[in-house]
Amino acid sequence: MDKFLLIEWSELLIPTHSLAEMMLRGTVMYLSLFLILRFVMLRQSSTIGIADILVIVLIADAAQNGFAKEYKSVTEGVLLVLTIVFWDTFLNWLSYHFKFFERLLAPPPLRLIENGTMNRNNMRKQFITEEELRGQLRQQGVLDLAEVKQANLEANGEISVVKADSSNDSAKKRKKPL
Repeated sequence: MDKFLLIEWSELLIPTHSLAEMMLRGTVMYLSLFLILRFVMLRQSSTIGIADILVIVLIADAAQNGFAKEYKSVTEGVLLVLTIVFWDTFLNWLSYHFKFFERLLAPPPLRLIENGTMNRNNMRKQFITEEELRGQLRQQGVLDLAEVKQANLEANGEISVVKADSSNDSAKKRKKPL
């Protein structure tokens, strides 16, 4: 029971590494990560996909070792982060230039609604409840399933909605003189 309550105050409060070195490591790693994320990892779309989240998690893990002196040098931490960024960029390049890699790296859209009818089989595969889907529709200004021509779960995890044209609107458009 004594070990449970025993606090090693010297280990808790006295640094084991130079404070100046830790500040320098933190500064170099932060600025390196900032420059890499700002100038190397430019994204075309405004959404974050699964691959992007994976890269961020891997970068955080790799950078943590550079912050905490697990590597012998900050250079090793920065090199590991750059290696992760290289592979992410290379895979994105491959998927852009070759359809095979695009299909391999990004799943095709999954149809959730077709002409106002929910595809419960596809919803079940992705664990999307009816209420969750209806909530996504409401966020896009759709209150009734009959308003939806189709809704898809996109590769980035977002749900895209194509609204059905109302017959009155399309008839009015045809009758307008040029």
